[in-house]
Amino acid sequence: MYILTAEGKKYLSSGLPEKRLINILTRPTSINEARKQIDKFSIALTWAKKNKWLKIDKGQLILIKKPTRIPEQDALERINKGEKPDQGILNILLKRNLIEMRRDDIFKIAEKQLSKKITTLTPELIKTGLWKKTELKPYNVEAIGKKIYGGKKHPYNQFLSDVRQKLVELGFKEMTGPTIETEFWNFDALYQPQNHPSRDWAQTYSLKTPTHGSLPNSKIVSNVKAVHENGWKTGSTGWEYEWNPKKASKLMPRAHGTACSARQLASGIEIPGKYFTIKRCFRPDVIDATHGVEFNQAEGIVIDPSLTFRHMLGLLKSFVIEMAGTEKVRFFPDYYPFTEPSVQISAKHPEMGWVELAGAGIFRPELTLPLGVKEPVIAWGFGIDRLAMLKLGIKDIRYMFSRDIDWLRRQPCQQ
Repeated sequence: MYILTAEGKKYLSSGLPEKRLINILTRPTSINEARKQIDKFSIALTWAKKNKWLKIDKGQLILIKKPTRIPEQDALERINKGEKPDQGILNILLKRNLIEMRRDDIFKIAEKQLSKKITTLTPELIKTGLWKKTELKPYNVEAIGKKIYGGKKHPYNQFLSDVRQKLVELGFKEMTGPTIETEFWNFDALYQPQNHPSRDWAQTYSLKTPTHGSLPNSKIVSNVKAVHENGWKTGSTGWEYEWNPKKASKLMPRAHGTACSARQLASGIEIPGKYFTIKRCFRPDVIDATHGVEFNQAEGIVIDPSLTFRHMLGLLKSFVIEMAGTEKVRFFPDYYPFTEPSVQISAKHPEMGWVELAGAGIFRPELTLPLGVKEPVIAWGFGIDRLAMLKLGIKDIRYMFSRDIDWLRRQPCQQ
């Protein structure tokens, strides 16, 4: 048997808050006006919205439909007469504290729950105080409970967030650029000739439609064209061929983050200044343990009149040691069309041996001068996925996108 609480008796005579709210909505009414007229306004609004009787539009309460009957109101009347409504309505009224079980019924239920030793305290045992008359089974606080796996970031996403946070803490500003790039920013502005093997269809992707985009302002285009054809004011002879603006305007998915660096230099920089980006890049490749056809690259540049090649080596070594958790880092001489001198950075993986992580160097004047920068610029591009392999202790780059739930659960949760 159930009886009405004091609040339930009040609503039996005056009507539930939601019923009274609906009755005053003969026209659109502001929330503030309705709040003044209705006691327990928040409760009334919650249940009226839940039942889809009204909607809120620009601070106005607007009636959608007026119910012919309210089951909860009917249930209060039935319970007051000693009748029992449906269990679903009972549960709602109990949740709203409008009814309660009759005390003698609670005692009967509690007495049935009594035994020599009990392991669970029920609401009935607590309300009646009968828990004092029974023996509680000892609880082993040292027992290992069920392990709960809470929500957390994917370990690879967490690693990327950590890298971004570290670079920001070091004073770097984040630069950006479009995923679909023109060959001008991906190659030409970086002093890569239009007949270079890296611009072959087998080395980069291209777009089927649209095929071409827009070139930047004519001054930058003119400078880049002159550098390619005769070296312009850089002191070099250039590549000595006729530069084609049509090829430079071809669209492609970005092949490396250095395209963002070129855009940043052309749009304006602080001197001294530090910039970085973490961007998705795309290259046709044979997929294996250390290669994918799409990957993230962490690109960085530092501009300062006092910079030297040694500064760059020290910065990169410190970055790899801290972010990848490895002490074994080494540099190899390398070649890139847009840097001179250039190096390759590798780190020792515990199982795979030496893994190439990045290419770096000092931007050539053939790149910086046409974009309006006269100061030395050190630059690097990390295959951030490989750096993550070292940090996460995995030996296959594809595993970072695995659905292995056990591996994901074992990864530490970081704030």
